[in-house]
Amino acid sequence: MHYTPCQNICDKTADICPACNRTREEINTVKQLVQSAVTLGIEKDYDNIDEYADSIAEAIKKKIRVQRQFRRL
Repeated sequence: MHYTPCQNICDKTADICPACNRTREEINTVKQLVQSAVTLGIEKDYDNIDEYADSIAEAIKKKIRVQRQFRRL
């Protein structure tokens, strides 16, 4: 499956967005994950938000790669 980012032209009444081709459930899950990261960044008052966001992105990519490797074994 290929992830398609939001195009900001969602049809909020459709089960699958015609713009990004993601399900409403997937869209809501991603929004919740992003909001959790935003909340933590605000609570901790990080002033280096670019590094904070980049480190989260790198951690996600690393963990996905590692877990995919284990699945293939």
